[in-house]
Amino acid sequence: MATPLSADQFLDALRAEGLTVVEHRSWRTHNRNHKGPWGPVHGVMIHHTVTSGTMSSVQLCYDGHSALPGPLCHGVVAKDGTVHLVGNGRANHAGLGDDDVLRAVIDEAALPPDNEANTDGNRHFYGFEAINLGDGIDLWPEAQLEAIEKAAAAVCRAHGWTECSVIGHLEWQPGKIDPKGFTMASMRRRIKDRLSAALAGTSVSP
Repeated sequence: MATPLSADQFLDALRAEGLTVVEHRSWRTHNRNHKGPWGPVHGVMIHHTVTSGTMSSVQLCYDGHSALPGPLCHGVVAKDGTVHLVGNGRANHAGLGDDDVLRAVIDEAALPPDNEANTDGNRHFYGFEAINLGDGIDLWPEAQLEAIEKAAAAVCRAHGWTECSVIGHLEWQPGKIDPKGFTMASMRRRIKDRLSAALAGTSVSP
């Protein structure tokens, strides 16, 4: 169980990990807290946007749309690796997912199949949307993959979590496919290496 990071703590953690961060509009007070609780937080969820174009994607994730009001995540990871902050608090990104998966994340254990949608994920997960069409063709630049790694590691480091606290949307909610184009197993290995290197006192490239 963890208390959510404040806006300043979140921003500081991302920058300390070596990320270039852009603060978008009133992200510090932009949330869906009036619709339900935010926290305790247990993990980080990775998504793809199914969009192209940096500013249009950031704006969509900030505003949302008629069927799903924003913010649609906490940070948007652009192709060049820049992280654009669009929300602080409860965000419409995770939706309902599997309670067994949540227990596994809390226990930092192997993930079971996500075969139920019975638990509010917006309450418990930080969300990062990475700009990608999600068609399996749109490329994932190394700068973007590294930024996803750093962003997730930053939150894990701030809370004392391991890489096992990072999941993809496809591992949470039945029927979801995001992120598509890389595996969450490979991303968790990257996050583990980053956290382990820092813990061992070895240098990690910013």
